Amino acid sequence: MAKILVVDDDPDLVESVSTILQNKNHKVVQAYGGIEGLEKARTEKPDAIVLDVMMPDKDGYEVCKELKADPNCQDIPVLLLTAVVSQIPNTTYTTRMGMETEADDYVDKPVEPSELVRLVERLLTP
Repeated sequence: MAKILVVDDDPDLVESVSTILQNKNHKVVQAYGGIEGLEKARTEKPDAIVLDVMMPDKDGYEVCKELKADPNCQDIPVLLLTAVVSQIPNTTYTTRMGMETEADDYVDKPVEPSELVRLVERLLTP
């Protein structure tokens, strides 16, 4: 059973992603913002992280950058779960910012449950 950290400022999304992953026998740890996500990544040592990009306290790009710079967390695979592509005209985020992160993969919201599971399980495969 893998331990997955789900980080998003939307409690409904955290709950739905958690349920999807728990139904596939994964243990889920939840965080509701970037700062809390960083803390839990460091204390819980998850096997993978599903990380939202647009969060008010610390965005997912910054969280990912800090995790990949931390020797204790740099090997944890990160899946960015993001609505950035559809929001680019309304935000300061760019597609290039996403490509410049060291995230292991990314998927646009909304994501089909089967696709989410497939992507997370691919991250867990050595």
